[in-house]
Amino acid sequence: MAAASSSSARGRHLLLRLLALLAVAGNAAAAGSGPVVVGKRSAVLSLRELEWGAAAVKIQGRYAQQSKAQILGEHRKAEGASRATTVLELKHHSPATISDQPAGSEGYLSRLLAADAARAASLQLPRAASLQSRQAAAQVPLTSGIRFQTLNYVTTIAVGKDSSGAAAKLNVIVDTGSDLTWVQCKPCRTCYAQQDPLFDPASSATYAAVPCNASACAASLKEATGAPGFCARGGGGGGNERCYYALGYGDGSFSRGVLATDTVGLGGANLDGFVFGCGLSNHGLFGGTAGLMGLGRTELSLVSQTASRFGGVFSYCLPATTSGDSTGSLSLGGDSSFYRNTTAVAYTRMIADPAQPPFYFMNVTGASVGGAAVTASGLGASNVLIDSGTVISRLAPSVYRAVRAEFARQFTAAGFPAAPEFSLLDTCYNLTGHDEVNVPLLTLRLEGGADVTVEAAGMLFMAKKDGSQVCLAMAGLPYEDQTPIIGNYQQKNKRVVYDTVRSGLGFADEDCSYHM
Repeated sequence: MAAASSSSARGRHLLLRLLALLAVAGNAAAAGSGPVVVGKRSAVLSLRELEWGAAAVKIQGRYAQQSKAQILGEHRKAEGASRATTVLELKHHSPATISDQPAGSEGYLSRLLAADAARAASLQLPRAASLQSRQAAAQVPLTSGIRFQTLNYVTTIAVGKDSSGAAAKLNVIVDTGSDLTWVQCKPCRTCYAQQDPLFDPASSATYAAVPCNASACAASLKEATGAPGFCARGGGGGGNERCYYALGYGDGSFSRGVLATDTVGLGGANLDGFVFGCGLSNHGLFGGTAGLMGLGRTELSLVSQTASRFGGVFSYCLPATTSGDSTGSLSLGGDSSFYRNTTAVAYTRMIADPAQPPFYFMNVTGASVGGAAVTASGLGASNVLIDSGTVISRLAPSVYRAVRAEFARQFTAAGFPAAPEFSLLDTCYNLTGHDEVNVPLLTLRLEGGADVTVEAAGMLFMAKKDGSQVCLAMAGLPYEDQTPIIGNYQQKNKRVVYDTVRSGLGFADEDCSYHM
């Protein structure tokens, strides 16, 4: 049965490759002697797909375990401890507080984009043996974070176990640009408002503070946060010395608290002794979530802590819509049977930067807009960061100018008038009265020949609900030598695979909206 399944999968991939080759041949014939561009040149976009307010209809703070298990693959969970298969949701929740008045919506979105600008700035440097044979797989539902007042993506994890075996269900931001996973904890000295109840360590029978002499408190914590842990005795007049962490982000956000271990549940998979931060003082751009899941590259990241189980491989599929019942997935492990990709996964080299150890980089060697190649000095000149925690992509100034000029040439030629700038977005149009528009698509050519074409819904950002201000969803960096970033808005409806063992980043087209 396994051999037959493998043969069927190979046949499907061969068929997809043949169709891709035929598409390339057709494009080449149409373009004559011009440059060959792989991927769709343009796509029709319904403006309803860009609406933020429609996503506020349904609000859910807990799993709907059984139905989501059936749709996203939790029912495939293996019997033995050596292999677990489960599903994590990724959703783009809608804000329950978003105003029905256009001015309220615009102000709200403007604040979120300002927060994203701070995030992107914080990622910039100051100027001046394979485990695959032991690999298990876990898939976790992934959703949009709009309901939690963030444009990032959110998943639900279970933390701790009380005397009855129950765990706290907490919604956390999924961030490939961070390492330490942390949640807000009781007794919280200074905490921002979150929608879930605070995690109470005293209620968990499996919770333990990390002792000061543990390796996680010194070198590992310093690599993950930039500062080693420090020792102090617990509150209440007693207790042994424990390790405290202080994690600061470049945008001014921070989390400080106890470094601890506990059981963490990712859908149906339980991770015992997982090292995380129990935040007692937290502030910043986290919306109403309970904390953050770190998927970076250092020892304390979830990827590294679970490498012996999941093989150092993970992937995600970010839903394009902000509907509360639209669910993507975060997959831990390299089992591609959970993917629903419509094109084969194409890989490029994953690059590490010693100056920025948590981050994932790749090289972008070329670009086209609507099938027309663009040229710029910034293409291939530096590493490009791919990040799930940044929303809007930031391109090198030379690249952004070239992309913007070609997009504007094609879009303006279709008769769409210009509109004022919105926040960091400087290329906007008045699409009032249009239900659908034909959008030129950006295709990035990666080192090794892989091509990634941005989804139509990732090309435009709706600033006004009436369509009178719809903007190109990209921005330029201030300086040519800064780090370009591919944000989550341009990763929608893609299966993005991170293989830290083989140092590869993979991309495939996939419909990431699994409606619950």
